[in-house]
Amino acid sequence: MKSLRHPHLLAALATVAAASLLSLTARAAEPIKIGEYASLTGKEAGFGQTSHQGVVLALEEINAAGGVLGRKLELSYEDNQTKSGESATAAKKLISRDKVIALIGEVSSGRSLEAAPIAQAAKIPMIAPAATNAKVTQVGNYIFRVCFIDPFQGTVMAKFAKDDLKAKKVAILSSVSNAYSLGLAKYFKETFVPAGGIVATEKNFSEGDKDFRAQLTAVKAANVDAVFVPGYYTESALIVRQARDLGITVPFFGGDGWEDEQLLSIGGEALNGCYYSTHFSAENSDPSVRKFVTKYKARWKNEVPGAFSALGYDAVYVLADAITRAGTTDGPKLRDALAATKNFAGASGITTLDQDRNASKPATIIAIKGGKLQFHKTVAP
Repeated sequence: MKSLRHPHLLAALATVAAASLLSLTARAAEPIKIGEYASLTGKEAGFGQTSHQGVVLALEEINAAGGVLGRKLELSYEDNQTKSGESATAAKKLISRDKVIALIGEVSSGRSLEAAPIAQAAKIPMIAPAATNAKVTQVGNYIFRVCFIDPFQGTVMAKFAKDDLKAKKVAILSSVSNAYSLGLAKYFKETFVPAGGIVATEKNFSEGDKDFRAQLTAVKAANVDAVFVPGYYTESALIVRQARDLGITVPFFGGDGWEDEQLLSIGGEALNGCYYSTHFSAENSDPSVRKFVTKYKARWKNEVPGAFSALGYDAVYVLADAITRAGTTDGPKLRDALAATKNFAGASGITTLDQDRNASKPATIIAIKGGKLQFHKTVAP
């Protein structure tokens, strides 16, 4: 019987096999592409810039340690410019053009709600660092977050108003064009009123407004003990400044939308005696927080990290952990691994995702005294 072997054929097969091996090795070494969309410019650039810095720091650390599954992480990011509609466009670009395997974003609930349906339809997991509106993860089972949600935050601030501020009668100023603001006002009332509190007046404003004197005149006439402003830092700071100009001296308090260093630069001394809830304080003595603060300051020119920096950082680490456990970047398997996240220790605390893909975490109350932000207390779920 003649041998089926042929020297030229064997050589050709060996060449093909070597080429295939090289191709597989090259693919295995290709970076894992992660997408991020954030408000890096525009009215709420403070949100996106601080979150982005946390994301970048996490990626750099992970890559320095060897990456994930033997591959480096590569970040593609888009600036939504704080503009309505831009987050959906950014998500489409990142998924279709850049071929990312997951999305990180956004701090804003409204902008997260724009992008979430895009990620869900493409079966690309999306992790919102700080979007607290309950509706965000309700978009679908590929949408996650690493922060607490507004039903909890609203409850915390209602109890804070009653127990710490001793407020029996409050006013609420909320933004009609902001899902976060309306949701937080709703959950605040659902706890404060049944506990015996009175909402004496409730007034609205829109994002981008600069004159709040009409609403504040009504607030002053209501003679309240405190004013709840569940808005973002730009409008909230202006509201407090104008309130002080009108002679309103009671405490104002808000949610994590106040979280930005520009709050103080806009509001100035008028903010003394005010409070807000957030996810993190750089003053926390926990060893994991101290370690994160040290690394963050070293990377970003001695800048002190805020809550959104810590949450952006944790979002990347939670994703990397899920990729490792899944052993793949395949969308459905990665989704399942993310959903199974439990007891993940990060800069913002322990992250365990519940059946609705939300994280149960304590809230931090920040007091503003002497023109500075001070850690006041932590409130557990």
